[in-house]
Amino acid sequence: MKSAFALLATLLAAGCETAPKLDYHPAVADFFLESGDSRSVSITLPQSGVTLAIGPKPALRSGDIVNVELMQVELGKCLMFQLTPAAARDLYRFSVANQGKRLVLFINGAALGARRIEAPLADGNVLVFLEVPDDTLPVLVASLKKTSADLQRAIAKKR
Repeated sequence: MKSAFALLATLLAAGCETAPKLDYHPAVADFFLESGDSRSVSITLPQSGVTLAIGPKPALRSGDIVNVELMQVELGKCLMFQLTPAAARDLYRFSVANQGKRLVLFINGAALGARRIEAPLADGNVLVFLEVPDDTLPVLVASLKKTSADLQRAIAKKR
């Protein structure tokens, strides 16, 4: 997770003598897939206390996210992560093969939510309920949006 911060700093500083001063706290989001293999790592979600084994590498990285929205659904507030077209294809492929497993959302290195893969995820959107107070979600979403936009700009510059 620390490498995502280093990537963000490197990408933002690429081509510049000094890195621009950010007007927000970066929020780096990574999704890990639940795994049962020998290399899996055990994590515990903060409120529910649910313990999961996840793979050692993220299935989706911050650079795969193009937007984040706060959504109100029947069960409450959740975040909707919108992915790049390439990441959406990857999500579809691994969601087909891993139905019943969970995607675990890490933000800035902390496991904050999990979403069970009940069916193939074909639209490039991932909805996740976070185990944080609802009143913290708007600020978190704003930081995620800005971080994603900065990462996408930096990635586009490198091409």
